Amino acid sequence: MGRKVKNLLQSLRDKEFVWLPKVQTLKAFGSFLYWMSPTVISAVVFIGCAVTKSAPLNAETIFTVLATLRNLAEPVRMVPEALSIMIQVKVSFDRLNRFLLDEELNNDDSERKFKECSVNAVEIQDGNFIWDHESVSPTLADVNLEIKWRHKIAVCGPVGAGKSSLLYAILGEIPKISGTVNVGGTFAYVSQSSWIQSGTVQDNILFGKPMDRTRYEKAIKACALDKDINDFSHGDLTEIGQRGINLSGGQKQRIQLARAVYNDADTYLLDDPFSAVDAHTAAILFNDCVMTALREKTVILVTHQVEFLSEVDTILVMEGGKVIQSGSYESLLTAGTTFELLVSAHKDTITELNQDNKHKRGSDNEVLSNPQSSHGFYLTKNQSEGEISSIKDPIGTQLTQEEEKVIGNVGWKPFWDYIDYSKGTFMVCFIMLALFAFMAFQTASTFWLAIAIEIPKVTNATLIGVYTLVSFASAAFVYVRSYLTALLGLKASTAFFSKFTTAIFNAPILFFDSTPVGRILTRVSSDLSILDFDIPYSITVVASVAFEILVIICIMVSVTWQVLIVAVPAMVASIYIQVYPPVFLDCLFPIQATARELIRINGTTKAPVMNFASETSVGVVTVRAFNMVDRFFKTYLTLVDTDASLFFHSNAAMEWVVLRIEALQNMTVITASLLIILLPHGYVAPVEPPAIVDNNRPPSSWPSKGRIDLQGLEIRYRPNAPLVLKGITCTFKEGSRVGVVERTGSGKSTLISALFRLVEPSRGDILIDGLNICSMGLKDLRMKLSIIPQEPTLFKGSIRTNLDPLGLYSDDDIWKAIEKCQLKETISKLPSLLDSSVSDEGGNWSLGQRQLFCLGRVLLKRNKILVLDEATASIDSATDAILQRVIREEFEECTVITVAHRVPTVIDSDMVMVLSYGKLMEYDEPSKLMDTNSSFSKLVAEYWSSCRKNSFPNISRQQ
Repeated sequence: MGRKVKNLLQSLRDKEFVWLPKVQTLKAFGSFLYWMSPTVISAVVFIGCAVTKSAPLNAETIFTVLATLRNLAEPVRMVPEALSIMIQVKVSFDRLNRFLLDEELNNDDSERKFKECSVNAVEIQDGNFIWDHESVSPTLADVNLEIKWRHKIAVCGPVGAGKSSLLYAILGEIPKISGTVNVGGTFAYVSQSSWIQSGTVQDNILFGKPMDRTRYEKAIKACALDKDINDFSHGDLTEIGQRGINLSGGQKQRIQLARAVYNDADTYLLDDPFSAVDAHTAAILFNDCVMTALREKTVILVTHQVEFLSEVDTILVMEGGKVIQSGSYESLLTAGTTFELLVSAHKDTITELNQDNKHKRGSDNEVLSNPQSSHGFYLTKNQSEGEISSIKDPIGTQLTQEEEKVIGNVGWKPFWDYIDYSKGTFMVCFIMLALFAFMAFQTASTFWLAIAIEIPKVTNATLIGVYTLVSFASAAFVYVRSYLTALLGLKASTAFFSKFTTAIFNAPILFFDSTPVGRILTRVSSDLSILDFDIPYSITVVASVAFEILVIICIMVSVTWQVLIVAVPAMVASIYIQVYPPVFLDCLFPIQATARELIRINGTTKAPVMNFASETSVGVVTVRAFNMVDRFFKTYLTLVDTDASLFFHSNAAMEWVVLRIEALQNMTVITASLLIILLPHGYVAPVEPPAIVDNNRPPSSWPSKGRIDLQGLEIRYRPNAPLVLKGITCTFKEGSRVGVVERTGSGKSTLISALFRLVEPSRGDILIDGLNICSMGLKDLRMKLSIIPQEPTLFKGSIRTNLDPLGLYSDDDIWKAIEKCQLKETISKLPSLLDSSVSDEGGNWSLGQRQLFCLGRVLLKRNKILVLDEATASIDSATDAILQRVIREEFEECTVITVAHRVPTVIDSDMVMVLSYGKLMEYDEPSKLMDTNSSFSKLVAEYWSSCRKNSFPNISRQQ
């Protein structure tokens, strides 16, 4: 037993250690990438911006880049994690693939015809069977067999003749090459190697059948188990260990024979059941069980005991996988035959034994040597039934005890043991130092950005250089922490496994008698897996979170100390929820203790699953023979459900805690935000301007003309940030079409944002029909402006709510707008018309259709000012032509501001504005700008040159 366990554990561990260093390395590398990648990429982006001067390197740019890259950090960290999971998935898939591709039994009813009313219990015609299809010769060849109901059939022959294979052929367990097998009724099977389940003696005999006390006692007596059961400490409720380890071989054989007798089947297949018992017990079993208890049953007995053959109806003699002789005992005693040789060999053995007994004991032991006398039984006079009992249960308690588990809080001892066994005290100290240094540098980099952007004299090189150095230092300490954590995990795994195997191999035999193999496998698989992969990183995560919480609290207190008014009670409430029973909520028990006990109980529910699976796999032939597959499958599902339910409840308990603690955290964050906003001026900027200014509302007819005056307009995104628009002064005449062009980053979108007051001017004014838009409410302003954005936005709902979200227009007005934007034909075909659904972000409509929906919105509003912000950049030329035509026709008297990259979009405008790095470079009619060496003319030349190269390459080469 010890050697089997050792080999099993070592094979499992060898497979584990193949991947453990690789997985640990990948985890460490992933943690390093998590913090390293945003630092490196952000430094490269900042340096690139500074060197190429492709965009203004201001606070908004910096924080946008950092926010984007921090969002990318988690996916980057998950790459090594995904690789390690893929390795494990590959190994698992290979195992599953081999298992699923293994040969299966063909249980088709056409091959096993059940005929209850047939004359014969078993019929085999021209049967050829083989275990391995790659074998040259079949295991059983040319088998022709007819066994009548209630007949007793004995199968004998030399070792390897195919006797057990014949029983497997009847049970359908061996693949059939050719021939037919017809069987009738139910079967009971007793294997040559006894198969016993973990459980009580009674459970093994009943085998899922309901208790019938009379039949149960008869089965026990017929199988000579009554004296054994009386001697057991708990009778037939005595627990049997794994695979019957606390029983003798004879007891196990008699228990499974009693199982078959109690099953009350029609046909009994007994595979040499007397080989594990002495001659006296074998005689009793044959007489009381086979010939008496089963006298009305069909019995096929495979046996090497020749002394029993004279009592059966038919004897089958097998040799070389064939039935070479068949008949009664007398008819087969023909000189020269195989059967006669078997009987002669048995007589010779008996004669030698008699002579030895005479020399040793004289006449005290009278031996009956004639195999045909006394019903063919070989007995000695001084033997009795009392000698068949073999007691291996001297202990008053049950053999297998409930798996031990600690109750209550065990404190920090397991963690100190983990560190002490692996001799990693100094390593843990260095991990903590590296973690502290990382948090310090990480906080320093954030503080540096916050402070540096407020200092006007700080150059880009200084800003980027300091940030890069601090960030690289923090990333270096992350690498040190991750490397030491992986090294600690490997050392601990090696130390714990060595101590575990030493304890197992030095354990006494009683330990293996009373400990199921499933418990040992659970320790070496799932439990050690937690030590290998989870514990070292859990220690690091716990320490990291603790440091991070302290840093966050310090930062929050440095900004606004009033947050402590809520933070301290929230921390006390969090501790109370975990430690004490929060009866005032919805739990009657301390949730931390409850979750801890659930996890511990869940650790004890895996072993029964593994025990049951391993036991069932060994006795699968017996299970199928007794037609108990469904019962075993339900039992297995019950065990799995028990384990899964505890896993679910343990996770639910933890989620219960997390939900309430996160609620307290959110309350703290919300309170801190409110305090920052409500505190006196100086902590944060002022809020967005009001929607309506009662004492300065424009007339309802405003704007009646659509004239826009920009007077020295300057825009910056933060008080100390560089200017994005630098003194723009110009006039957009009423009813004119103005095109705004230039390359990316010149300030076009900022100009549109200023027009809608998404950002307030730092200096200068914007006048619309003579009214300063900065003095009125945002709602009064924005309701009078229309915009078709570059990326059209639709909302979940209906077509009606997307075109008229406020319900201000009639259906006739909406249909007119739909007709003008070329969507009437499409919408008219929909069953719900205007009430047809629009999914999130308009995903069920094409991009061009969404752009036309935005056109329909502005057609309904009929405002005097329309802004096209790259409205045609993402649509095809046909849709662009439709949109431009509708705009010319419907907004002929309106002021139209078009921001575009396509030159044809603005070439027919009344005026063209050219911006460069926030400055107004040119503002004139397109025809005049084309006649000079202007920036606009260069843009037009570049555009047409690109079009010729891409669309007419042959023409461009000829030119």
